[in-house]
Amino acid sequence: MAVTFAVAVLVAGAVFYGLVVLLDVQRIDTTAKLDAETLFDLVKLSFGVVAGAGALVALVVAYRRQRVDEVGAHREATRLHTERFSQAVDKLSSDSPAVRLGGVHALAGLADDAPDNSLRQTCIDVLCAYLQLPFTSDPGEDPAHQEEHHHYLALRKVRHTILRLIGDHYRRPQGTHRSWQGCDLDLTGVTIDGTMNFYGAVFSGSTVSFRDATFSGGLVSFHGATFSGGSVSFQVATFSGSAVYFDSATFSGSAVYFDSAAFSGGTVSFRDATFSGGAVAFDSSTFSSSVVSFDGAAFSGSLVSFSCATGPAPDRLLSAVGPRPPHVSLPESWLTSGP
Repeated sequence: MAVTFAVAVLVAGAVFYGLVVLLDVQRIDTTAKLDAETLFDLVKLSFGVVAGAGALVALVVAYRRQRVDEVGAHREATRLHTERFSQAVDKLSSDSPAVRLGGVHALAGLADDAPDNSLRQTCIDVLCAYLQLPFTSDPGEDPAHQEEHHHYLALRKVRHTILRLIGDHYRRPQGTHRSWQGCDLDLTGVTIDGTMNFYGAVFSGSTVSFRDATFSGGLVSFHGATFSGGSVSFQVATFSGSAVYFDSATFSGSAVYFDSAAFSGGTVSFRDATFSGGAVAFDSSTFSSSVVSFDGAAFSGSLVSFSCATGPAPDRLLSAVGPRPPHVSLPESWLTSGP
């Protein structure tokens, strides 16, 4: 208010000074007289300046009131979000798989409707944390363990639902409703034994971690995905018994790590993938009894390293690279033995 009043005074002074200059009045003579018309004009001008100052004050007050209302609305939305969040998390701890499944969908809906990105990220982190809980193996279909087997299948359904929802939301274009693109994704140590579809997803400027994850069974597709900016980690991951496709994926300006990953069983395909800018590291990775293909992949301006990798060279890798450029590092054993 003080700043507004000061501005109003300055404006009034500037108007008065401008009029003095325009009228070319040098001083006020004691014999000078003001006629009625001039006096009336000055009165109108004075009222105009006062009205303008009042309007300015009213505008500032209205702006402050709007800001207060917006803050109050955001605070209320946050409070309601917190209440729903607590209820959804409680459902995840239920003994009933059906109730847990309801909690999963409730959390996903909360992430969609979150008033800001920090609250959305919290919901995603909780879903990821559920997947990181100790994974209980199937006791088998022995009639003696039938109840445990059914319970395992029910909880497995909950896990697969989370994997499906994560894939669905990360495939939606950033900025649209229900899109989680741009949010961090932490699946460290998770066992992925079901379908996870990231077809055409864009991982830009965020941190995505599959570190120490196990891909066993099912299909995981990064077909046509774009990795630009941020970092993606598959360090110490195990690819065994599942099909993981990076076909036509684009790695541009991002850091993607497959260090110490184990490719044993299953299929991992980088067919027609494009590596341009950034860095992709397969250092100390192990290739054994697994089909790993770089058929048709293009390497340009990206630092790609297979330093200390062991096992046979991935299928068609050497032909994809062509004459080894300085930014592609391959074990000498691969260069001498051929693809």
